[in-house]
Amino acid sequence: MLFNQIQKPSRYVGGEYGVPEMKADATTTFCMCFPDTYEVGMSNLGIRILYYMLNDLPFVRCERCFAPWPDYAEYLRQNKLELTSIETKLPLKNFDILGFSLQYELSYSNILYMLDLAGIPFKAKDRDESMPLLIAGGPCVVNVEPVADLFDVVNVGEGEEMLKNIVKAYDECKGKMSRKEFLKYISDNIEGVYVPSLVNIETENSVVKKLEAPHKVKRVFVRDMDKAFFPDRAIVSNIELVHDRAVAELFRGCSNGCRFCQAGFIYRPVRERSLDRITEICTNLIKNTGYDELSLNSLSTGDYTNLKGLIKNLQPLVKDKNVKLALPSLRLDTFEGEFAQNNRLSSLTFAPEAGTQRLRNVINKNITQEDIISSVTTAFENGFSTVKLYFMMGLPTETMEDIDGICELAYEIKRLFYKHRTNKKDIKINVSVATFIPKPHTPFQWEAFDSEENVTKKQNYMRSKLKNKNISLSYHDYRCSQMEAVFARGDRDLCDVLIHAYKNGAFFDGWTEFFNYEAYKKAFEECKVDMLSYLRERSEDEILPWNYLDMGVTKQFLLRERHKAYNGECTLGCNKKCSGCGLQKEGLCHVNH
Repeated sequence: MLFNQIQKPSRYVGGEYGVPEMKADATTTFCMCFPDTYEVGMSNLGIRILYYMLNDLPFVRCERCFAPWPDYAEYLRQNKLELTSIETKLPLKNFDILGFSLQYELSYSNILYMLDLAGIPFKAKDRDESMPLLIAGGPCVVNVEPVADLFDVVNVGEGEEMLKNIVKAYDECKGKMSRKEFLKYISDNIEGVYVPSLVNIETENSVVKKLEAPHKVKRVFVRDMDKAFFPDRAIVSNIELVHDRAVAELFRGCSNGCRFCQAGFIYRPVRERSLDRITEICTNLIKNTGYDELSLNSLSTGDYTNLKGLIKNLQPLVKDKNVKLALPSLRLDTFEGEFAQNNRLSSLTFAPEAGTQRLRNVINKNITQEDIISSVTTAFENGFSTVKLYFMMGLPTETMEDIDGICELAYEIKRLFYKHRTNKKDIKINVSVATFIPKPHTPFQWEAFDSEENVTKKQNYMRSKLKNKNISLSYHDYRCSQMEAVFARGDRDLCDVLIHAYKNGAFFDGWTEFFNYEAYKKAFEECKVDMLSYLRERSEDEILPWNYLDMGVTKQFLLRERHKAYNGECTLGCNKKCSGCGLQKEGLCHVNH
C-alpha cells in the first residue's frame, strides 16, 4: 500500500547496506533526527560519525529519522500513524532521547513538522517525564535562541567529545532523577552543555535587556583528530543522495580567517589528521562501501599540510579501483596543477567571494588577482573546461564597482580559457552569488543585512552584464536570505513566531518550491514582533543573545578584526602568524608566538 501512494519509499523502509545491528537489549534508545529529507541528511558527515559512534556504545541503540516528504506526511495523517525511526519503526515519542542536528536556519520549521507528526509537544516546558529528552547539536547552536524553548539540552561543540558523555550520564541516571534534576546535573558536570531553561533572557525589539546564566557555556572540541572516532564504514543508501560518495575528513578548523565565515571561527583551531591515519580511513571507506568516488573534505582542503602525499598514497585506489577524487573547498592560492594530473578529479570550485581586491581585503580573503589568474590558468592547462565561482553581495563597504568586478572577473576567466585551453571544449563558467548574512561569532556579527532594494539592483545589474552563452549566473532569493538573517541573530521571541509560521503553512523552507514568505510575514504580525529590527546593525556594546557562550575566540579579537576590515587591512592566516584570537591562551595555537 505504501509503495503505491508515495514517491521514493526507500527513504523510509531502511535495509541499507552498512546499517549496524540494532541491539534489542539496549538500555538507552537514541534517535538521530535530521530536519530535512533523507537524501540531504544521509549526505551529512556529522550524522554518519555520531550514528556509528553511538551504536558502538554497548548500552545504546541509535536509529535515524528524517523529515518526510509531504506525500508521506499526508499518508501518516490519513492513516492516523505517527512518525517513526527507520531501523525498528519505533515511534519517535517512545525513544529516550531525540537528537536534532541544526545545520541551517531555514530548517527550523521542519523541527516542528517532525515533532507534530510524532505527536510530541513543541516546547520543552509542555512535555512531561514520559516524553523523550530533546537535544540540539550542529553549527546553528552557536545561537540556538530562536529555537531554545524547543529543547531540553543543547550540545555546544563537537559531538564526539560530549554527546557520548550526555548519553552515558542519561543511562546512569535513568529512573534515579527527575528530568529537571538531570538537566541541572549535566549542566553542572558536563562541559559544553547548555540547558535553556536555566538561563533567563529578557528582550525587547530584538535588544537583549537582561541575560542571567548560571555560568558561561564553553565550547567543547576534539583535541587530537587521530584519536577521534571516525567510522571505517558508511551506510550505502538504496537511492541516490545529494552527495552520494565516500567522505573522509582531513582536518577541522580553518587558518585563513575570512571575516564573514562563521565556520572559520567556531571550528578553531586547525586540527589535522596524520597522513597515515587519513590514508587508512580512505582505504577502509572504499573497501567497505564500494563507492567509486571519494571526497576529501575540510573547510579548505588545499591547506592540508600533506595533500600531495595523500593524493600519492591514494593512487592505488584511483587506478586499481577506478575511484574519482573530489577536492572541494580549494582556495585559489592553494590549487596546484599536479592535483589535477592523473587523479580523476571530478569537481573544481573556487570562491573569490568578492569582485575587487579592495573588497577581498575587507573580508580578509587573503588572495590576490594574481592568485586567481594563476590558478585558473593552471586548471585550464590541465584540461579543465568547467569552473564554478562563488561570490557574495551585500558585504560591508560594498559598492557597485565591486559588483562590476564580479562580472569583469568572469569575462577575464573566459579570455584565459581560450588562451590556455588544451582541448576543443567550450568553457562553462558558473557564477553563483549569495547574499551576505551577518553571523554570530564573526567580526561581522554586528553588521546590518542589506536591503531588498539594494540587493535587487545588484542582481539586475549582474544579469544584464553576464548575458553570455559560456557564463551562467545564479543567486539566492532575497526573502529566503532575509529570513535566514533574522533567525541567525535572533532571540527567544522568534520561537513563537516560528510556531505561528508553521501553523500558517511554513515547512521545508530551504526548498524554493516550499518557502512561504507570507506564512512568516503573518506570523510576525500575529506575534507583534518587528521582523526588520533583527536586520539592523548592532552596537558594539550591546548584549547579544549568544553572550553566554564561550567559543574560545574573544570579543576583543572580533572587534579588532571588524575595525581592520573598515580600514582595508588584512590579517595573516593563523598558520602563518598567530593573530591572538584567544585560543592561544589555552595552548591551542600551533604557531610560535
